[in-house]
Amino acid sequence: MLKSGLLISSVIVSLIGNLTFALASETDLIWPLLAGCLAFLIPAGFTLLASGGMPEEKAVPTAMMGLAATGLALVGYLACGFALQFGGIGLVSDLPGLGGLIWEWSPLDATWGTGWGALGLKGFFLQEGADTPMAYALFFSQLPLVVTACLIPLLTLRKRAKSFALVPGVLLIAAVVYPVIGNWVWGGGWLANLGSNLELGHGFVDFAGSGMVHLLGGVAALGGILAFGLRISDRGPRNENAEEPARMPPVHLPLLAILGSLLLLVGWLGLVFSNPLYMSDERLPGSLLAVNIVLAASGSLLVAMLYTWFATGGADVLMATRGLAAGLIAISAACPFVPPWAALIIGAVAGLLLPLGIYFVEYLLRLDDPAAAIATHGLSGLWGLLAVAIFADGIYGAGWNGIGAEEYLGIAGQGVSGYLVAAGFQPDLPSQLFAQLTGIGTIAIVAFALAWAFFKALSLAVKTSNVKT
Repeated sequence: MLKSGLLISSVIVSLIGNLTFALASETDLIWPLLAGCLAFLIPAGFTLLASGGMPEEKAVPTAMMGLAATGLALVGYLACGFALQFGGIGLVSDLPGLGGLIWEWSPLDATWGTGWGALGLKGFFLQEGADTPMAYALFFSQLPLVVTACLIPLLTLRKRAKSFALVPGVLLIAAVVYPVIGNWVWGGGWLANLGSNLELGHGFVDFAGSGMVHLLGGVAALGGILAFGLRISDRGPRNENAEEPARMPPVHLPLLAILGSLLLLVGWLGLVFSNPLYMSDERLPGSLLAVNIVLAASGSLLVAMLYTWFATGGADVLMATRGLAAGLIAISAACPFVPPWAALIIGAVAGLLLPLGIYFVEYLLRLDDPAAAIATHGLSGLWGLLAVAIFADGIYGAGWNGIGAEEYLGIAGQGVSGYLVAAGFQPDLPSQLFAQLTGIGTIAIVAFALAWAFFKALSLAVKTSNVKT
């Protein structure tokens, strides 16, 4: 199985090289495109990480499901996902090549003012304003995130139904759920404009997908688990009086898990530089992005490893690799807005929350979550979004979501701010916290409701089919 993992990695690296060569003619966009190529290592890394925690006979179908999800997600996002997410991006961005994407639908009357957009309605199949190099680059930057958002519930629910039965769920997330929420957060929709409309800080801030991808995916996985029915984990105590201590999740293929975590780290370094909407802003600190990514991953990995050392007397490979992933997820929302010491703390807290979250889900709630999606993705994403309102120091992000381009809170150049700001800046609490909580609640409710409804219908259909058989 290790040979299979290495083969997958070599194929991905070869694909990245070919894509880089093919895209080299777009000189203005070459760096975001190259970073986007590296970001495809993220879904590959999560697939290998999930495979590492499964027996070898189950790891191969899991990897195949990851490949299938990739193709399905790309088709769904091409057909209508990109249009729903960025069909109105031209209204809030002045980047050349996006001026044709100016159709943003809002359910509110015009008297409420602008900025309450809910859906983009232009650019289906990358046509009608989405057929420019900049629009193609924006589409390409979203593909690893779309695939990852689909993979999270898929890897958790693969035992609940046959693989083909989960295909509509992948298409639903890629074509509707991720794009609609993405419009609210990154496409100029109402969550991003909470600052201008309701004076809630800089609006909802999620730089690289703590909420957009991971909270969404984790909550969708929870909705699927509940829809298919509560199942007692195989590792849970068999009765209330069981004295056997809780055990760590088993790791069957540790080298695959380690390889997957390393791919995640490299892929994340590409992800934070891949979005042309952000990389066109010369004020964003590229070096700080890279430093914060590495520090958060390191802090989370070390804390998760130390926790298992003290709890079991030895370091656990699967918990350590999942800890690295949790740190990357947690820092994604606040990556350019916090100092390095805060990135280390954000990662460390994520590493502590991970084993506690797994214990809570599997031993207290008695839910079977084989990929630990709820704790790794959902809980880490939630913490990362809250960390913005605590650790954002105000140094970077002036003008974010159209707020404070010249001054904010009476201070020139102040950017996204939380409670622990740098010297000379004003804390922005509770305004930014309210914006983050609004975004968290919205993403969680919408993702859970849609996922639960779909998977509940799927579970009933599967039961009906089995009865007839």
